[in-house]
Amino acid sequence: MWFALGAYAVGVVLLRLAKTNPSRLRDARLWWTLGCAFFIAHVVCAFTFFHGWSHAAAYRDTAQQTAAMTGIHWGGGLYFNYLFAAAWLVDVLWWWIAPDRFARRPKWLTIAWHAFFFFMVLNGAVVFAHGPMRWLGALLCAGPLAVWLLTRERHLPTKN
Repeated sequence: MWFALGAYAVGVVLLRLAKTNPSRLRDARLWWTLGCAFFIAHVVCAFTFFHGWSHAAAYRDTAQQTAAMTGIHWGGGLYFNYLFAAAWLVDVLWWWIAPDRFARRPKWLTIAWHAFFFFMVLNGAVVFAHGPMRWLGALLCAGPLAVWLLTRERHLPTKN
């Protein structure tokens, strides 16, 4: 999982830096793809080694983890993980199959997409992590966030 999160962070940073240096776009797509592949491998390993390919077992485990963190015994977060895996895979395929259309997608979709990704990464890497791994997760979230803040377009007020 940590390989996926690391590749996610590198991919996001490179994608953001590609706005001023388009040569980084190819590397961003590679890291984004690696992150997705590592995440899919994480899901396969979790279902193989921990849940016996049982959705019910994964749901119970998710509910127990959620209850330990929030006091609410709910396993519905598992569906967000399914959505995350599918969304990331679709995003990677879109970027490889139709890179021109991918680059022209609406800004609102890109913002919503990355907000959902960041929410999922923050929860997986910080909220539900323990000990030193929580700090690593915080760094993996802080890096892309800092790059975004430092490279965002600033609109200065105009004088009339």
